[in-house]
Amino acid sequence: MRHTLPIATQFYVTAPQKCPYLDGRRERKLFTALQGEQAEKLNNALSKQGFRRSQNVLYRPSCADCAACLSARIRVADFTPLRPHRRILRRNAGLSRISRSAWATEAQYELFRRYLDARHADGGMADMDVFEFAAMIEETPVRSRVIEYRDPDETLVAVCLTDILDDGLSLVYSFFDPDRGADSLGTHVILDHVTLAREAGLPYVYLGYWVPGSTKMGYKARFPAIEVYADSQWKPLGDPTSYSNHVHPLSVEPIAQQVAQITLPDMRADD
Repeated sequence: MRHTLPIATQFYVTAPQKCPYLDGRRERKLFTALQGEQAEKLNNALSKQGFRRSQNVLYRPSCADCAACLSARIRVADFTPLRPHRRILRRNAGLSRISRSAWATEAQYELFRRYLDARHADGGMADMDVFEFAAMIEETPVRSRVIEYRDPDETLVAVCLTDILDDGLSLVYSFFDPDRGADSLGTHVILDHVTLAREAGLPYVYLGYWVPGSTKMGYKARFPAIEVYADSQWKPLGDPTSYSNHVHPLSVEPIAQQVAQITLPDMRADD
């Protein structure tokens, strides 16, 4: 019989920097390393508590005077596409979906660069080179797939790096052909992941953060059966206009209290 002491999960806080979503705000993240044999357990547990994965790190916004970022997910069983969604599905019916291992290709990077240059030229990823792109795709200690979408002529038009959780699919990062705005490829990727999750018997599709007041994140509120992680629980989004991105700084809990409220899995190695 093997006896192993529990591994203590350590949490850290980033230095404040410019917020990518709301003008005039400062962003700070609470994060922990994701590594070792128990990475799957930790990713599953913390994803249910509003965390997101970036390579071998799990993070959650923990700003000193703001709590606008809310993790969002779609309840697959309750999802029915709206009329605009059905039009998007019909428009992209000719695309093929290919699920690959988490391995970067030149075609993916070329599409990624075109997407960034057109949509996020001033963003934090704007200077990412091919090696950093490969690290984003390949440095994953959990079950991840690269979902590609191609035209009938095999042209790559959209890509999504997707984690497979024990209760859903998590869209880590997606990008698409910026010249095909009329096809709403970003929305199509989400709709197709709902289909994938339903086929796999998974109850949720995790979309990342929804930020009230951010035009970049506004599209997430337009999906039916959407819910957000707020006040330490998942709840239906309801009316998006009822949310405010203004929080009194005294209402933000100290970091130590935030960490104490995180539920961690049993990190002892399985016998």
